[in-house]
Amino acid sequence: MGHKILTLSPGSTSTKVAVFDGAEALFRMNVTHPADELAAFERAADQFEYRKKTILDALADQGIELSDIDAFSGYCGAMGPTVGGIFAIDQKVCDHVMNAGVNHPAILGAPLLYAFARQVGRPAFAVNQPDTDELADVARITGWPGVYRKSHVHCLNQKECAIRCASELGMAYEDGNFIVAHVGGGLSVACHEHGRMVDTNDVLEGSGPFAPNRCGDVPAKPVVKMAFSEGASEKSMNAVVGKTGGLVGLLGTDDARSIVARIEEGDEWAKVVYDAMAYQVAKCIAGFAAAVCGKVDGIVLTGGVSHDPRFVSYVTKRVEWIAPVKVYAGDFEMDALAAGAVRALDGAEPVMAFTGEPSWKGFSMGGAVPDVEG
Repeated sequence: MGHKILTLSPGSTSTKVAVFDGAEALFRMNVTHPADELAAFERAADQFEYRKKTILDALADQGIELSDIDAFSGYCGAMGPTVGGIFAIDQKVCDHVMNAGVNHPAILGAPLLYAFARQVGRPAFAVNQPDTDELADVARITGWPGVYRKSHVHCLNQKECAIRCASELGMAYEDGNFIVAHVGGGLSVACHEHGRMVDTNDVLEGSGPFAPNRCGDVPAKPVVKMAFSEGASEKSMNAVVGKTGGLVGLLGTDDARSIVARIEEGDEWAKVVYDAMAYQVAKCIAGFAAAVCGKVDGIVLTGGVSHDPRFVSYVTKRVEWIAPVKVYAGDFEMDALAAGAVRALDGAEPVMAFTGEPSWKGFSMGGAVPDVEG
């Protein structure tokens, strides 16, 4: 028998919960939170007791007692930019996330885990939390003074898949260089150099390849023109960046399966658009190879779109000259949370204390332009 780990990930209308025995999932569930019940809460932070009760009720229905669990691990939003790895969740973490000014249920991850852990005297961990930022300084610079690149990336799944690729290649994640492309609703490509994500596109701010529902990099001047055109609004422009751009804007859907069906039926526009997304992913992967001087041990394709053989084939034939391509289709976030907790319990990976100090505070050298978001 392995360690029993409870993992959770709070989302807007549900909380993902799973219990693992080592690497084996005993069960997974989505604890749903109806809109009429959530309407009773003004802020996400106010949902703490409500979500705690619904999770405990769901566990009871599965015959799971908190005392059965060896460690708790979860998706912990609003910890701020930190290095990747495993953090012990304590009161300092909980106070930080609950007072970070973020109104999203992800902030409840750490407080919920800590409450459960304290109840039974077991540890709680934040594993490769979503605000992980390990970028190299040269990767942050843009040509627009005061605008710097930051790391908003599918960190948890990115690192889990890089760890799996390293294991498959007979090496440790920290000893190799990997380029990982996560292609789901959002799309992140990252260069992992010896255990750190030293370069990546910013999946939230609209950089990199276009995604199923995000615009990606675009020429700046036409966007400026559109922003100042009649009827334009900040809301409508931001929507194209993170919700209605990409495949949705170009083809009316972000469902790769339906797009492939259209291509097979002879839709030439669907073909060129879908191929363009794959083309941009391949270019991004190849570009990140330069970040490690071409010394890439493995390339990983993951996320929901990586289930599609057409997409995988298109990207693979353009980048396999760089390094072997491994495919881990879907996402493994809950598995990654459990695996991190197991590594922590076994002493295979150090557990860090959260200080609240950000991993990047802006450039301090003389002449540096202040960050407009700082």
